Amino acid sequence: MKALRLAAAQQFEWIDLAEPRAPGRGETLVAIKAIGICGTDVSGYLGKMPFIEFPRVLGHELGVEVIAVGDGVTNAKPGDRCSVEPYLNCGHCHACKRGSTNCCETLQVLGVHCDGGMCERLILPANKLHRSEKLAFDQLALVETLAIGCHAVNRSAVTDKDDVLVIGAGPIGLSVLEFARLASKRVAVLELNDNRRSFVRRHYPNAIMLSHTPPECFAQVVFDATGNPGSMATTLRYAKFTGRIVFVGITKEPVLIDDPLLHRRELTLFASRNAVASDFPRIIDLIETGRIDTRPWISHRAKFDETPAAFPGWVQPGSGVIKAMVEM
Repeated sequence: MKALRLAAAQQFEWIDLAEPRAPGRGETLVAIKAIGICGTDVSGYLGKMPFIEFPRVLGHELGVEVIAVGDGVTNAKPGDRCSVEPYLNCGHCHACKRGSTNCCETLQVLGVHCDGGMCERLILPANKLHRSEKLAFDQLALVETLAIGCHAVNRSAVTDKDDVLVIGAGPIGLSVLEFARLASKRVAVLELNDNRRSFVRRHYPNAIMLSHTPPECFAQVVFDATGNPGSMATTLRYAKFTGRIVFVGITKEPVLIDDPLLHRRELTLFASRNAVASDFPRIIDLIETGRIDTRPWISHRAKFDETPAAFPGWVQPGSGVIKAMVEM
């Protein structure tokens, strides 16, 4: 079975893997059909992702087709099209027992902590599959990206009384925007990149587009999707008194917090990690019913065989990539 492995920073290699075994109890064998490329993959390719160790088979945004199921599987059958929840949790640690499976103490994310979906077939736990009879494989591959924004907005408890600022309009920022606009009619986006600003203006005309630093006390809820420590530090300035801040992007660098400002405005600071199982069927329903349109998101495509040649162009700052999709 053919797989594409990241051997070192900016160095892909084709490898042959043994065919997967038959699925055991509670497991499924799936064929990978579509793979979304996200910021984690880009950071891993560039050697900047602290959680990825080489060599690694990337790929966690997956649209798959079920080939076979093991004993006890009732939520999937051969031929089903599914999105994959790529967070492999233990089920018995403190976080898992509380229902926060996204924060499992020994969490293994496909394509990050363990090998992922840049291969032809994969064994997966059946409870990590979310079925749709309507969506195409590339739409199913986008569900996990959207789940990041869904979970972040849920963390912040945005209401229709809140004005919102989203900093960064890459795929993660856009996923936050999708769910922020479902909860509030007053959403602004701060983005310095011309291409991304144009994308937001075209596809989210009701959002307020900012290309410069907003004033102090600008919004009740502020999301930072940049993963830039300087940007994350300045979010405190934009939050209103009693405001809420959510760090969606991640950085390995320290983030300097202005503690007097944090206390004076009595701000609440949230981290948002991954997503939870209930986010996936909700997102599938939103796409199926047309309340979320994923079609504009996919700006670049490549066949599996073309991926090593396409990747260097996708990671360039001027590439214009919103979301790249690998088709198997």
